[in-house]
Amino acid sequence: MAVNKCLCRISGMVGNMRFRKVDETMKNYTITVNGTVYDVTVEEGTGSGAAAPAASAPKAAPKAAPKAAPAAGGAAGAVKVNAPMPGKILSVKASAGQAVKKGDVLMILEAMKMENEVVAPQDGTIASVNVAAGDSVEAGAVLASLN
Repeated sequence: MAVNKCLCRISGMVGNMRFRKVDETMKNYTITVNGTVYDVTVEEGTGSGAAAPAASAPKAAPKAAPKAAPAAGGAAGAVKVNAPMPGKILSVKASAGQAVKKGDVLMILEAMKMENEVVAPQDGTIASVNVAAGDSVEAGAVLASLN
């Protein structure tokens, strides 16, 4: 069966979506959104205007786009610190203007129920911190920058 692709917006987040019909009744789909696979069954509506989707895959909260909150007047540093994987920021250990050494923990990123330390890639000064505790981020998102 053919795989269809489109750009979608879910709870304000824009992402790539692939979907394919699993059976000929057009009620079962496999949907991939930004690399996460969902098995979805579409139920017929009751005419109330409210859809009642049922998913056989575990429900995942939509990932919000990282919030831009650069400090120090909005100046971004030359060295970007990117998210190594999608996840949720549990805590931010560094702040703008703080001097850091290579390997210093800047923040804790939770992914797949594991806490991952996001560390400074080199010595420098934090120019901006672009996320806060509780933010969901995608892989490659700029979390902070250094000078």
